Amino acid sequence: MATASLSAPVAAVDDLTRDRSGHVRRRTLFDRCARWLLPLLFLVAIIPIVDLVYWVAVRALPTFTLAVLTTNPSGASGGLYAPLVGSLSILLVATLVSLLFGFLGGLATAEYLDERSASMVRITANVMAGTPAIVVGLFGYVTFVQYFGWKLSLAAAAVTLGIFMTPYVFRATGLAYTSVPSHIREAAIGSGARPLQYLLRVASPIALPQVLSGIFLAMAIGVGETAPIYLTTTAVELPPVGLLQPASALPLYIWSGFQTGYILPSAIHLAFQAAFLLLVIVVGLNILVRIVAARSRRRLQGLFQ
Repeated sequence: MATASLSAPVAAVDDLTRDRSGHVRRRTLFDRCARWLLPLLFLVAIIPIVDLVYWVAVRALPTFTLAVLTTNPSGASGGLYAPLVGSLSILLVATLVSLLFGFLGGLATAEYLDERSASMVRITANVMAGTPAIVVGLFGYVTFVQYFGWKLSLAAAAVTLGIFMTPYVFRATGLAYTSVPSHIREAAIGSGARPLQYLLRVASPIALPQVLSGIFLAMAIGVGETAPIYLTTTAVELPPVGLLQPASALPLYIWSGFQTGYILPSAIHLAFQAAFLLLVIVVGLNILVRIVAARSRRRLQGLFQ
């Protein structure tokens, strides 16, 4: 009887060891598969992007010259100086609008509002982020072009695009300030810092890289949007000279080029050149945000650990 009572726990330990051994083998096999599967999935995701860039580049570069950047369009030919300046002008004003509402809204949600009010604001921002661009463009047309009487102008396009970009800046700002470790806040306030001093000297330097990432992401998304611009401004052959003057944009020439390309083949070349310039701007914005964020992280490395 004593031998039987001793052998039962030993058998149970052996079964547990075998179960653990099988579990370890399964996890090891999964880790090895994931090590090969993740790079494969990355290639599957990046191949269409590379193919898109190549498809646009091989059609744009053979006819792309310096004159494309320095001359204004003339019908379906000429350069893209006016729409390039118009796109950058619209993007600049739209970024200022999105910063005014998105950055300040995200900051207030993270630092000043109570949880219930902050939750309502976040839900509103999520709804805005999910709103189709064509709906935002229609809102801009009815509100700014017709109601305020701005007509088809740079201001109408920029403010409409800024509204479209605001939720992305809001999300990034709110998440950046919320992710500041609580012990840093407690240490700053406990050492006698006023809330504004904490916000400017402690929280903002930590949140800056993430805030910049959100701003440049919003700019990269906004610069290629067509609907908010198509409904609030019109294609012209001269650069904008005022906020209430029409301002052409690169997406408008891509759209019109493919609309009239079957009649005027030169319009297709202009459309591909405009698409290539948009790709360059988007890639440049992504590179810029990574450089700025990397420098900020190096400057803060080890300071708030």
